Amino acid sequence: MTDAVLPRAAAPRLRVLGIETSCDETGLAVYDSRDGLLGQALHSQIALHRDYGGVVPELASRDHIARVLPLLDDVLDQARLELRDLDAVAYTRGPGLAGALLVGAGVAAALAMSAGLPLLGVHHLEGHLLSPLLAQPGLDFPFVALLVSGGHTMLLQANALGCYELLGETVDDAAGEAFDKSAKLLGLGYPGGPELARLAAGGHAGAFDLPRPKLHSEDLDFSFAGLKTAVLTRVRQLGEDAPAQARADLAAATQEAITEVLAAKAAAALRRSGMRTLVVAGGVGANLRLREKLDAACAALGARVHYPPLQWCTDNGPMIAYAACRRLQAGLARASRDYAFDIQPRWDLAELSAADGAS
Repeated sequence: MTDAVLPRAAAPRLRVLGIETSCDETGLAVYDSRDGLLGQALHSQIALHRDYGGVVPELASRDHIARVLPLLDDVLDQARLELRDLDAVAYTRGPGLAGALLVGAGVAAALAMSAGLPLLGVHHLEGHLLSPLLAQPGLDFPFVALLVSGGHTMLLQANALGCYELLGETVDDAAGEAFDKSAKLLGLGYPGGPELARLAAGGHAGAFDLPRPKLHSEDLDFSFAGLKTAVLTRVRQLGEDAPAQARADLAAATQEAITEVLAAKAAAALRRSGMRTLVVAGGVGANLRLREKLDAACAALGARVHYPPLQWCTDNGPMIAYAACRRLQAGLARASRDYAFDIQPRWDLAELSAADGAS
């Protein structure tokens, strides 16, 4: 049974604290099933990792430890609640960096135990998947989802809460990795995706002919490793003293290749499923060129496309609190009061059953 079957008015009111620490953002939020988001706070570690050109797991874990409790105080102040006023505490169980996940899980367990609240773990990607629904209460299942988050690129048919059918996924590099690795080849800073998009704004995508791997394949899978190799070849051809315009052109061509494949595969998934609703989630979903292409592709099909607000494309607390609340309301979560917790650094969303997701 999904919570769409149960009228909202009949559902018990739930106020859930969500804690997200899967990678390089510390996010907390309190979500109320009747009043919506009551408070949220986020700390990004971009400045911390910039000098290293990528996330350093040990530094990420230490920073989560330093940030999580001050952010908790901020969120509870915004919500005008005490910890004991809540109905549950949720944390990101996986996938993600093991050390970072342990920080959130351990803090969540301690908080839940101290207040006698139930504890549950949430799948990070399900949080992303549901984030557009958090922003648009009228949006609900079923729909096709394009998940482009960090190391994940996949198309899903979301039939109901917890019922996700994998339609296609990357066979090597994810779209986010293609953005980041290409940015690094171009000498751009961290995080690479947004930096490449900024450089691409002044470039001409047609100046370079880059491959679109699996663009015309019969399946709905993705592959971006070959594109990264092609970018490397062009960078070497340009040399260390490449003109600024040439670098901008190559950035634009790279962005065009990635977004064209994503949009084409998403449109193919809509046609094959017969659905007319596309939900886009994950950090790459913030790319404006991708949004332009998806808008055009869906308009041509008479379909609608929905995105989370830009602030919720990257990792955040609201998506974890909301996902937990939806599962609790639907009776799909096994919230625990024994406060034993675990993490799953590698956790395929396809393995998430309708009744799974809790520790």
